[in-house]
Order: sequence, then C-alpha cells, then structure tokens
Amino acid sequence: MPPPTTCERLLHELQPVAGRLLDRHLASSKEWFPHELVPWERGTAAIATDEWDPAGTDLAPEVRSSLFVNLLTEDNLPYYFRIIETLFGPDSAWGTWVRRWTAEEGRHSIVLRDYLTVTRALDPVELERARMAQVQCGQVPDPGQVADGIVYVALQELATRIAHHATGKLLVDRAGYEVMKRVAADENRHHLFYRDLASAAIELDPSAMVLAIERQVRTFEMPGTGIVDFEVHARAIARTGIYDFQVHHEQVLVPVVLRHWGLEQLEGLSAEAEEARARALTRIERIGRAGRRFAGRRAELDHDRDRAATAAAR
Repeated sequence: MPPPTTCERLLHELQPVAGRLLDRHLASSKEWFPHELVPWERGTAAIATDEWDPAGTDLAPEVRSSLFVNLLTEDNLPYYFRIIETLFGPDSAWGTWVRRWTAEEGRHSIVLRDYLTVTRALDPVELERARMAQVQCGQVPDPGQVADGIVYVALQELATRIAHHATGKLLVDRAGYEVMKRVAADENRHHLFYRDLASAAIELDPSAMVLAIERQVRTFEMPGTGIVDFEVHARAIARTGIYDFQVHHEQVLVPVVLRHWGLEQLEGLSAEAEEARARALTRIERIGRAGRRFAGRRAELDHDRDRAATAAAR
C-alpha cells in the first residue's frame, strides 16, 4: 500500500478536531425559519404581473448590486457542496459537517429571495435569468488541496459574513436588516469552524499550511465569479465600502492570518515555507496600502459630492 498523501494524512489527523468543532457548532446552533423573517404583508398579487420599476425602491444602485451578488452567490450552493465534499469526503465527522453546513447554507437563498421578491427590491425577472445563467455556469473557486481548502473557506466565510452584514446596515428597511443579520450570523459560525480547524492544521503541519496561506492570500477571490456582470457589481460594492481592499485587509487578513494564525510568529518552517511566509506578508502589506489609497480616493469623492450638493441647495 502506498504511503498516505499529505492531504490524506492531514484529513486523518484533523478528524478528531473536526468532530469537536462540529459538536461545538451544533451546541451553539439556534433553529430559525426563513418564512418568519419575510414581511409577507408587503406582497401583493401584482408582484406576478407588474413590470418592475426601479423607482419603486429607495435602495442605492450599489446596495442593489450587493444584494444581487449576495443572493446569486448563495444560489451556487450545489457546486460549493461538491467542492467541499470532494476535499473532505462524505464519511465521519467530515461528511456530517459538510451536510450540516449545506443544510444551513440552503436557508440563505430561500430567505433572501423571498425577501427581495416581496419587497420588489430587485427586478425578479432579471434576478431569475441571472440565477439560471449562474447555476448553469457552475463556476466556483476550487482550492484543489485540503490545506488550501481550509484556508480559503476560513477567509471566504468571514468575507461573506462581512459583506452580508455591511449590506444589511445600508438597508433602511428593518426587515431587510434582520434578514441580512441572520444570514451573516450563520456565516460567522461557519467561519469559526474553519478558522479553528486551520489553527489545528497549522500545529500539525505549519509548513504545508503556510504554503497554503500564501497561495490563498495571493489568489483570493470572492465566490461571485461567474455571476452576470460580476465585475460591474464588484466595483459598485467596493465603491460604497461594503467590501473592498481595505475591508479585506483590516477585517479578514489582519485579524485572521496575522493575529489568530500568527503567521509572523510561526516556527519550524521549511525553507520553502519561510519564503512563502515572506511573500504572504509582503502581499498583505500591499493589499493594506491599496486599501488605504482607494479609501482615501472614495473619501475625496464623497467630500466633493457633499460640497456640490450643498452648493446646489443654496
């Protein structure tokens, strides 16, 4: 019998940790029902026949872009399930976790779509056509290796939580805010599972994990790639500060990679991993500088718009 691969060994050694983290996750879970968060009383029979009018919503275009991307990202759940089950396998605590995660994630697209349909916040026809295109495309990030997968989902789940919560805070509608807050809370608990799983993996094989961290920091992308006009929506989302380089640096990379995983303090690395750590730290600093630069430009534009609006009102 050939010796186990690095991926097989890591999965085997992490299985007890996955079991403990799954138990912790289930113990902290609180049952919730999508239909209880949807303001059904605001729906009418005309929803099915009336042509959507953007003037009927007071949402800024950037917020609509975020809601659009958030929902379509959740719609791609079948492909995320396939990737994660392929990485972790269908058996033991790994399989139990993957199926539980899938069941919880499934609620997100349900509650988001029902809320958006009832409130007419987005064009339901455009949304459905985009869903069809997105799911038929089936494009999702594929980390390829167990170590990379653990790092990627730890970062991605947190990034998704931040995007959902930031979008909710921009909604003037209380019901919408509660929907986004509930979805964000789920994403945060998923992040904690993967974040702490990565911590355990770092203890087992710090060099392999540092190599994975460097690759994922360098190539990280939100799971919305493949969405119709994704780049246009991503720029709008960044423009309003929902998720941009600064958010990614200050709320994801610094607290998780630098602080929680302690990338700079890890010891016993191979020569290859030492080089990867140096590259990752340089990349993180560059992302921080880019984020501060873009945030400065956005502040200047906001200031100019405020001055123009004040002058026009006089």
